[in-house]
Amino acid sequence: MKTARRHVAMGALCGLLALSACDAGKLSEDEKAKIASLSIDALAPVPPAPGNRFSDDPQAADFGRLLFFDEGLSGTGTISCATCHIPDQQFQDGRPRGVGSDETDRRTMPLEGVAWNIWQFWDGRRDSLWAQALTPLEDPREHGGDRTAYARHIAEAYAGTYQQIFGSLPDFSQMPENASPLGTEAERAEWSAMKPGQQEAVNRVFSNIGKAIEAFERTLVPSETRFDRFARAIMAGNEPEGDAAFSDLELEGLRLFIGKANCLECHNGPRFTDDHFHNTGVPPVAGLPEDLGRALGVSAVQADPFNCLGRYSDAAPDACEALRFMKRDAAAMERAYKTPSLRGVAGRPPYMHAGQIATLDAVIDHYSSAPDAASGQSEIRGVVFTDRGRQALIAFLKTLDATPASDP
Repeated sequence: MKTARRHVAMGALCGLLALSACDAGKLSEDEKAKIASLSIDALAPVPPAPGNRFSDDPQAADFGRLLFFDEGLSGTGTISCATCHIPDQQFQDGRPRGVGSDETDRRTMPLEGVAWNIWQFWDGRRDSLWAQALTPLEDPREHGGDRTAYARHIAEAYAGTYQQIFGSLPDFSQMPENASPLGTEAERAEWSAMKPGQQEAVNRVFSNIGKAIEAFERTLVPSETRFDRFARAIMAGNEPEGDAAFSDLELEGLRLFIGKANCLECHNGPRFTDDHFHNTGVPPVAGLPEDLGRALGVSAVQADPFNCLGRYSDAAPDACEALRFMKRDAAAMERAYKTPSLRGVAGRPPYMHAGQIATLDAVIDHYSSAPDAASGQSEIRGVVFTDRGRQALIAFLKTLDATPASDP
């Protein structure tokens, strides 16, 4: 009788303290299926990039690697893509907000696995990697340059390589040194004074810069983690060994993640992201301009001349499904931001789109308290974490850091 009462009490405790894991026993078939769905072994091949016919060209990828690290692609000659996307820091920078020529308003996103993204940037304002790569080049707080100067730089530094991949370069002798439709007042005036054919020629070179960088970034695949080795052993019906073996705490955290904590609602699939946008009540940063997230990204991606349906895209219109059928209700996506991948998450604080939350503990506090959004409607529901549950969830998230396999 005492044993029966004890089991009832333990069951009640698990219900009251919903986000602690009382049973660390055998995994159910449902749990195994969810674990399999998160494994890197479930990752589909790199998807096609219909807007970029050079996306899988090895020579274009090699060229893109050069451009990624080239500080000549900036107004000052001191900034490259790698300034913020640092290779040994998961191709991000660890700052609350990115810093190029000046501090920006949002965090730098990591690039491993970026080829699988449907939308780019926290607000999805670009629909391809090549269109995304062009945007910082002319942002005055990032690379701070202009497209005519960039096209000239390609002709001066890489003419032979460029022409082998993309064909001939234009004649720049009758073009201004610095011109752009997005630059300073003087640069915009110079751009307006250019002939349409000259603008077109510069835009072609500019778009090909982005296409080469995309070809390189498509080679940055997600790294294997302890979780992946654990999942592989489980799926094979084996007992995980060596660093693939989870501690009781890590296993409890995994069970919370795929179960009562509801993390899979947004962080699902082998990249731990649904590739969609959500308002989770993250507060704005004092002193920064109002940021409405996807609500503004919707119009921005439609207006982008380098989008999938634009004249510089290599895609047939019927291949641009994401852009043609995207949700356009901006009001419903106010302060919604793209779900980030959780691979490597423990190693890249701070968190959220502008670095508002410093630690994983504080992130759990945020999802536990479920604060109202500053505007729009938050999607999260408050949950209760025990101290043990909190520790377990963080222990599991740490298994998503890239680590080399160790011998059993």
